[in-house]
Amino acid sequence: MNPIIRTQIPGPRSREYLGRQARFESSARTYPRNLPIAVRRASGSFLEDVDGNVFIDFLAGAGVLSLGHGHPEIVRVVAEQLGEYVHGLDFPTPVKDVFTRRQLDMLPAGMRDRMKIHFCGPTGANGVEAAIKLAKMATGRGDVAAFHGAFHGSTAGAMAVSGSRYPKDVVANGMPGVHFFPYPGCGRCPLGLTPDTCDTNCATYLERVLTDDMSGIAHPAAVLIELVQGEGGGIPARPEFVRRLREITTRLEIPLIVDEVQTGCGRTGTWFAFERFGIEPDIVVASKALSGIGLPVSMIIYDRAMDRWAPGAHIGTFRGNQLAFAAGVAALDIIERDAVLDNVLAREAQLSARLAELAERSPWVREVRGMGLMWAVELADPVTGAPAGEFARDVQLAALCRGLIVERGGRGDAVVRMLPPLNVAAEVVDLAADILTAAVLTAETGAPVDGEAAACSSPSPRSVTPIGTS
Repeated sequence: MNPIIRTQIPGPRSREYLGRQARFESSARTYPRNLPIAVRRASGSFLEDVDGNVFIDFLAGAGVLSLGHGHPEIVRVVAEQLGEYVHGLDFPTPVKDVFTRRQLDMLPAGMRDRMKIHFCGPTGANGVEAAIKLAKMATGRGDVAAFHGAFHGSTAGAMAVSGSRYPKDVVANGMPGVHFFPYPGCGRCPLGLTPDTCDTNCATYLERVLTDDMSGIAHPAAVLIELVQGEGGGIPARPEFVRRLREITTRLEIPLIVDEVQTGCGRTGTWFAFERFGIEPDIVVASKALSGIGLPVSMIIYDRAMDRWAPGAHIGTFRGNQLAFAAGVAALDIIERDAVLDNVLAREAQLSARLAELAERSPWVREVRGMGLMWAVELADPVTGAPAGEFARDVQLAALCRGLIVERGGRGDAVVRMLPPLNVAAEVVDLAADILTAAVLTAETGAPVDGEAAACSSPSPRSVTPIGTS
């Protein structure tokens, strides 16, 4: 299957849907503002809009669709479960029992026997809230240490531990006691250090603040980190920093929470990202891809020594989604049978090489970075070095006009992000890389490249705007 562009983007029917959406839906909507299409159907790594345009989907439900859209084996299992039992609260059921045991079995051997699972409300943000609550209950302490550039969700607590000032600036009385530390991405070191010393110095700074009686920061209930920052711009942490962070938090008896909402379930080439860094956290938050097909489920996995929950201490009406449990078991079967994690590592190497070629061709590419199938291209003005958010928007739209869906994020929205399905084929990755390269070059010059058809290049990317800007 290849992308097919039959109309201008957005097409006439998409314009109708987008117009009605702008009239009737909340102004908080985001994706159709930057990707102005209305979706009809999807399959695997491809998505079709209501105008018959077909796109390679490298957004994949913001990383939710680990096996792509509508995997037929998972669809069949979900249909069978639909006739059995759907809404389970927190009652034990056969499918939930299997799902729980299978998730624990995916942990490194040293963790399996000492961890428990708590099912949360159906979002990653609720899992973050649960993890923070549990850490506070287990330690009796109240503060939380988080990192610059983090994103952990939009609920009150999750927003408080996220790095972005927006929307915190317009929502008063957020959760107190959050302290932010430099994240060792090292591309823009907040301490002004060179990349070869950034990770060591970030760890040293954190250690000194947490051990200095005059630092003004009490020992926190937890340190919360994404090992690859997603919405923050696809930034992997430095391995040496992560290992030192684990040593510091262990020594100071501070629980380490790893937010694996986006990195978990194979996204980085191991079931959880922390495995690639050689550490074992105290609490793991997982959600997005647990079902493999987009059915919501969220959980925390935590050291049983921290199990201070009282009955009803953290509840949620939709924490017993039997369809998601059934889908998750089927997804694990497929991932193991088809060696999907091996595919993730192979496609990691492929994307690393292809995006390095792009960086050589365009002076607007400041940095290419990624892990597994979580990749980012940071764009910056080649003269000033400032984040090129408008240029990144042009690239995103130029890619869409050629049949590729990508996301943006990071500082200034200047990072083009890719989250393809974990079972994406090598041929599709090559095609997507070709399209992205053409999109960057077109955004530079404003002209089509490589003899592209007019339908993909006219009107120019700069003239394509989302419908309904209210």
